Amino acid sequence: MSVQRRKYDPDFKRNAVRLTEDPDRSVQEVATNLGISKDLLYKWRRELRLKEGLAFPGHGKEALTEQEKRIKELEKKLKDAEMERDILKKAVAIFSKAPK
Repeated sequence: MSVQRRKYDPDFKRNAVRLTEDPDRSVQEVATNLGISKDLLYKWRRELRLKEGLAFPGHGKEALTEQEKRIKELEKKLKDAEMERDILKKAVAIFSKAPK
């Protein structure tokens, strides 16, 4: 029997993290009341703290800033250019060999 993986929307995650910020409640208490593990709640807190508005993009896609998107795009272009260069080098080596 397979276990169904539960999915939580970004608003639920943000509200859960907001509940842990109340000094009268412990993380364990909030997690128990919401029916989730405290480790998952700590993970959400860390992600929200590190990425702020870009946290919890959904569908397994990483949220990137405009600068990070630009860097990824340039890295892809560089990789393609290097691959083309290597192919051309091999072609030149093949065609420059003297026929026997």
